Amino acid sequence: MGWPSTTLTGRVIAFLVAPYGAEQVELTDPWQAVAESGGTPRLLSTAEGRVRTVRHHAEGDTFAVDALVAAADPAAYDGLVLPGGVANPDRLRLDRPAVAFVHACCAAGRPVAAICHAAWTLIEADAVRGRTLTSWPSLRTDLVNAGAHWVDEPVHVCHDGPGPLVTSRKPGDLPLFDDAFVTEFAHAAAKRRR
Repeated sequence: MGWPSTTLTGRVIAFLVAPYGAEQVELTDPWQAVAESGGTPRLLSTAEGRVRTVRHHAEGDTFAVDALVAAADPAAYDGLVLPGGVANPDRLRLDRPAVAFVHACCAAGRPVAAICHAAWTLIEADAVRGRTLTSWPSLRTDLVNAGAHWVDEPVHVCHDGPGPLVTSRKPGDLPLFDDAFVTEFAHAAAKRRR
């Protein structure tokens, strides 16, 4: 994609998904963006083994889990990416350790990126109140009811909170989403280095 190879060098980025239901391209495309920018992506989930993704409504590929979210220390990660897919965040928001991990990352000011339906997990983690974000359009009412300001934009970066929150609507927005979150994560990493 053209990111400088040193942008996220030495930085570990968590990707949190449920054992089933993450939209494959919303996992693999941002994962590649992190890797190409020099970062180390790590896959967290609520169960060990492998997660199965979906491709729209068809079965997708499986991916190896690096660590259980219940045992993960938010301080060990320099950012968090939440892929969408309808089933994925719906499962995550029912898992206390997953919600606690997301809440801790947001409260500590870690940069967070969420695409499509992933905002459901942010709502459950009480991480959207007073913030401006975008999502898949059907989440608008949920987000507004949770205290967020919703906008219909391909990607939105919100700095009104402890750390940057980068959100996007759908797979078609991935090039803009990837560019925005890599930039924000790199800026956050540079600030922590000082």
